[in-house]
Amino acid sequence: QVQLVESGGGLVQPGGSLGLSCVVSGFTLRFYAIGWFRQAPGKEREGVSCISAGRNIYYADSVRGRFTISRDDAKNTMYLRMNSLKPEDTAVYYCGALDNYGASCLDDSEYDYWGQGTQVTVSS
Repeated sequence: QVQLVESGGGLVQPGGSLGLSCVVSGFTLRFYAIGWFRQAPGKEREGVSCISAGRNIYYADSVRGRFTISRDDAKNTMYLRMNSLKPEDTAVYYCGALDNYGASCLDDSEYDYWGQGTQVTVSS
């Protein structure tokens, strides 16, 4: 059974930091591209960051320099470190895994598996 279980969301003040984790089971993560996406109320889901099958790393312009994506294939886990958080980062964050070497990890329609989402709220 495939599962992606996220953790680490919560409430943080502007300028603060949070770390998200996504532990996967039911498949071997090292064969997959991975990504983090988010969806704010009333908005479409948007890509935050991803690591392609070729291990190239991409960031949305809005988070570049503040967020860091990483993966530990031995632990079947992906991470998103978020620093200097802003109120506009408030959203439900989703991790995903993509099993198509030629697909863009920035395209959420290409993803095979998704986590359940974790709420991140940035507010004073």
